[in-house]
Amino acid sequence: MSETCVLTGEDLAVEDVWRVAVERAPISLGDQARQKMRAARGLVERAAFGLEEHTYGVNTGFGRFHTVSIPAAHTEELQVRLLRSHACGVGEPYPDEIVRAAMLLRANALAEGHSGARVETVELLVECLNRGLVPRVPSRGSVGASGDLAPLAHLALPLIGEGEATVDGELLPGGEALDRVGLAPIRLEAKEGLSLINGTQFMAAYGALGLVRARRLARVADLACALSVEALQGSRASFMPQIHRLRPLKGQIDSAHNLYRLLEGSAVIESHRWCDKVQDAYSLRCAPQVHGASRDLLDYVDYTVSVELNAATDNPLVLVEDELLVSNGNFHGQPVAFALDVLAMAVAELGSISERRTERLVNPNLSDGLPAFLTTDGGLNSGFMILQYVAASLVSENKVLAHPASVDTIPTSAGQEDHVSMGNAAGLKAWTVLGNVERTLAIELLAGAQAIEFLAPLMPGVGGGATRAFVRTLSPRLEDDRPLGGDIERIAETIRDGSALREIEGEVGALR
Repeated sequence: MSETCVLTGEDLAVEDVWRVAVERAPISLGDQARQKMRAARGLVERAAFGLEEHTYGVNTGFGRFHTVSIPAAHTEELQVRLLRSHACGVGEPYPDEIVRAAMLLRANALAEGHSGARVETVELLVECLNRGLVPRVPSRGSVGASGDLAPLAHLALPLIGEGEATVDGELLPGGEALDRVGLAPIRLEAKEGLSLINGTQFMAAYGALGLVRARRLARVADLACALSVEALQGSRASFMPQIHRLRPLKGQIDSAHNLYRLLEGSAVIESHRWCDKVQDAYSLRCAPQVHGASRDLLDYVDYTVSVELNAATDNPLVLVEDELLVSNGNFHGQPVAFALDVLAMAVAELGSISERRTERLVNPNLSDGLPAFLTTDGGLNSGFMILQYVAASLVSENKVLAHPASVDTIPTSAGQEDHVSMGNAAGLKAWTVLGNVERTLAIELLAGAQAIEFLAPLMPGVGGGATRAFVRTLSPRLEDDRPLGGDIERIAETIRDGSALREIEGEVGALR
């Protein structure tokens, strides 16, 4: 089992989110986090029963009802009704890994000690995650303003024995799901319902898990490109480090470094050193510039998401040292919404240039001697003809999905919440783009492996050889036509889970 991830509210990393949400690493609350939470809880309880001052969400209503006073006798009922009223999401549920990531991130946010939730409440959330209880959370309904209100309400309902959750793949009522994993529902106290739903955790979940996938895609894009350069009998010279030091963008330099090294020792390239072709097409020659620009955008996403993982996004926030509960706007999702739109743009471009390389591989007018659609007995066989169609379809869809959601806003709560981020929509789009590009790059890898074999007995370089060998463990060479959808999906899954990179980097060394 993976090492336990200890929550402090201060040092959760993107990689930790992947370990817990995808690889099912266990989590626990750190002792320092418990101390901070108890101190904040004391301040909340004093505010809840101190009738001289209104405190939002503790002894007032919510949103436009913030001016309505709530008697102390209804303090607990207020929190339960908050969850029930806000749990009105619709549509298909979020993927399990996104829900698990959101559970982790909400627990970590509460562990910071600025929300005022009790230790027992957070411990229950932690144990639900550890024991495999996954709330069923509809994916539509958040505008990303006061955080992800509707999704987080659905996430929180099983803690009080309501809503729905899955255990071992079986969908159950919330109370029954808790019982199935040996837990009992909790009774919410002052502010706890609000503390469970005020935050950006679903947006941040998309950002963290999406960033891990995107970083993998950036390196796989270099692997696929190197294989295509060889199959198209291109040049290694445009990747020389001296060139890229003259335009010292980090992403460009790193991508060029990878490509130059992956093409080392290529008999294919060496055999064409003195050919009459002066320049390669942009999808080959300019790959470091394009791949690198996407990498630089991912650095921005990394910065924003890494901050958000340990940010206090509740309202009101509990400032223990100042002995204050302060209404604020840290729940607003605009920073994460921008980052998610940028993530989609960066990844979409990796797919866009990949599809152009695939077109060059299968098009006999562009491939410099490779057979049409990479098949023998063309006509009877269609070969890789339709794989390029599929790549074109995925890339075209991404062009629509890359349009930013974060520039839109619709006022909510009778104008009280008059600017929203639409960050949830940005996350949903980015998640689809990631899957599309994993498949697009899988197609280029399949085409590159097929193409390079037509150049035998010339051998590819260190990168091309290792990449082709890996592809062949999942997809045999195409002789006569067969359905290739399953081959695409198998390779795409290895890109997504990181096993493709682990295997290939095991042969060629770590890529930047």
